[in-house]
Amino acid sequence: MAALYEGYTLCGLAPAQNLSNSGIQGIEAERDSDHVVVTDSTRSVTLYKVSDQKPLNSWTVKQGQTLTCPAVYNSQSKEYVAVSDSKVIRIWKEEDILLEKAFKATVSSDVWRVHCVAGGEPVVLFHRGAVRLLDSLLSAPQQPIEEVLAQEEAIRWSTNIVTESHTFVIFTTEQKGDHFLYLQRLNPNTLQRYRLEREELGLSPLSFSASYRDKHIRLLYLYPNGHLYQSVVSVRGLVADEGAQALPLPRSLLLGLPVGEGLLEAASAQALDEAHVAVVGVPHPSAGSGNDFLCIWNTNFQTLQAGKEMAGKIYGQLWSFWNKLVIPHGKTLSVIPYECPKSSLASALGKLRQVKTDESEAPTSVPSWNNILHEEKAHPSRTVDTRKTRTNRKSQSAPSLTNYQVLELIKTAPVEGVQREVEVLLSRTDIQDLHPSVGQLASALVSRSLADPAFYTPGSLVQLVHTRCLCHSVCPDLVLLTLERKDYFLCQLCLQFFPDIPEAVTCACLKTFISMSDVDAEKVSLEPGSVSVTETLIAREREPVGLLNGFTATSAGGDRSDGLGGGHTRAPQDEQKTPPEHICPVGLHKAVLLNEVLQTAYSDSFLLPHLKDLSSQNVVLFLQYLQFLYIKYTHGAVPQMHGLRSPSLTQIMDWVCLLLDAHFTVLVMTPEAKGLLLNLHSFVKSQVQLVSELGKLEGSLQQLKEMKVKKDVGQYSIEIIELF
Repeated sequence: MAALYEGYTLCGLAPAQNLSNSGIQGIEAERDSDHVVVTDSTRSVTLYKVSDQKPLNSWTVKQGQTLTCPAVYNSQSKEYVAVSDSKVIRIWKEEDILLEKAFKATVSSDVWRVHCVAGGEPVVLFHRGAVRLLDSLLSAPQQPIEEVLAQEEAIRWSTNIVTESHTFVIFTTEQKGDHFLYLQRLNPNTLQRYRLEREELGLSPLSFSASYRDKHIRLLYLYPNGHLYQSVVSVRGLVADEGAQALPLPRSLLLGLPVGEGLLEAASAQALDEAHVAVVGVPHPSAGSGNDFLCIWNTNFQTLQAGKEMAGKIYGQLWSFWNKLVIPHGKTLSVIPYECPKSSLASALGKLRQVKTDESEAPTSVPSWNNILHEEKAHPSRTVDTRKTRTNRKSQSAPSLTNYQVLELIKTAPVEGVQREVEVLLSRTDIQDLHPSVGQLASALVSRSLADPAFYTPGSLVQLVHTRCLCHSVCPDLVLLTLERKDYFLCQLCLQFFPDIPEAVTCACLKTFISMSDVDAEKVSLEPGSVSVTETLIAREREPVGLLNGFTATSAGGDRSDGLGGGHTRAPQDEQKTPPEHICPVGLHKAVLLNEVLQTAYSDSFLLPHLKDLSSQNVVLFLQYLQFLYIKYTHGAVPQMHGLRSPSLTQIMDWVCLLLDAHFTVLVMTPEAKGLLLNLHSFVKSQVQLVSELGKLEGSLQQLKEMKVKKDVGQYSIEIIELF
């Protein structure tokens, strides 16, 4: 059966004040399955990496200008294309920063959409129905554009499909209550016009989607009365429409969806494959009123196979890319992974069973149609009887609650009872769809903990985090709850396992950890592996440090005039003294927590504003700790322990740069930071000199690499190699 998995938040939304629209104009697939381009309804285009839920880049038009067409990605030229103010076509690359400095061209007629599918050339659809290839249009931007549509006829929806040999632009129009389908083929150009059958009460379609399969284009459209129709058009034998009357477009009813009370207002349907359709904004058949559901229906067997409630207002928008559904709802743009395995009647009815026996040599019991349709009552096999008996014995000896019952229990039961039932639920081997269950349980536990100061179940939350089915988007209040309850062990696990922690939450953790006293930190129980790594590192702080990466400890910390300290020696009495920068400025457990922050994913532009909230005292202390780590890493004092987490040298230097960017002016004016800044400067100077020396060797090494080795040099030879 089809399945909807636990979703996550791609970004927040800024919907219209009256919630009439989501504020999202369009979403397009980018270079691969992990990147999408989101265009808002005003001025911005943002590139997101879906797996990280992080923006990689963003571009904005000037104040007073408006993006009137969603941006698309041209995979052939590695460029983005969008339209502003209906007539200005803008083209830019990912490395471009300002759209105003990128290429732009003004055309002579208003543009409706630019379409581009992977591997295809961008095509431009104008408001009056004309179509041009982008390159052809840009060769003469002011070329006259013909009018294809009749008076009072307006485009409502459009898309682009590339077949084995042709590119098609498909769009629908409305004129005085009638709806038409246009099929424009390019090279050679042919245009075919079809008239959609009128629906009862003169209803207009809420959404369209199109797909290509078996030499046919399949149009899917949903009406407010819940009727979902499909029309099929062959791409063979298309002839030009020379003003003749539109051809009737046959249709077939795929689904009659429930509508609840009244008609649907904001809903959308998207074909996922030949047998499955995703629908959003339509009531769940068994959930009563309310249209805030995302469902997957099997059109072959007319069955609902998966459903998920979506919080907040549904705007009737739905996109599908690479087994992911993208849906704006409330103030959130969510990504919902899905799966649609090949369907059969048995699986559609939920009756497909795989029977396991204790004997490995026993044959697998395959359910027959009699068993499927009659609940295995007519001629049940001995194997099935045995399995049912074992199940009954298990349930009699160890009764357990369902996921729904545990969620209800969490609302009122004491801590001990909740922890016991959650543990039993997670230990069950027959749990159905563990992924959403974990998210629901965690959200319920966190909600009650925030509302009731006397209620807190750290053990259950740790178990849920250890399943690795949770992320910050699923349970956004969990990390802040751990800080509030001073549960730093659970906070550490969240920092380790959650890939999508926002920068504001990361800074909240940093502020809490750096402000904590070493005495309090040592009382905290933390993950043993990370404590072991940090303890080994700090235990080596008194060991003599040798030459590595081009400088000694003395040249890095004390001798600021000599970059490469290879010939520098120290007096015997100095060796007994450890320089301050070689002593860890924080306690063991505090260092462990800071290391977790260093390894958390972030975006520079989003992190910097929050770093400015740190006090100068905390910044100096954190920089001192980063300096300590830097010295240890560059001198090889960091233990290499396979499978255990520790920050990398790159992460350490990135955080040093971020802190200096956020607080440089304050640090320059702070007397205690003077020596620290000089030390950091000497580190950079030493590394620059090291790279310079290595650069001098590059040419010589290249010469050696290119030299031809003599085949016969005898048993002994002396060869002089001249290096230039």
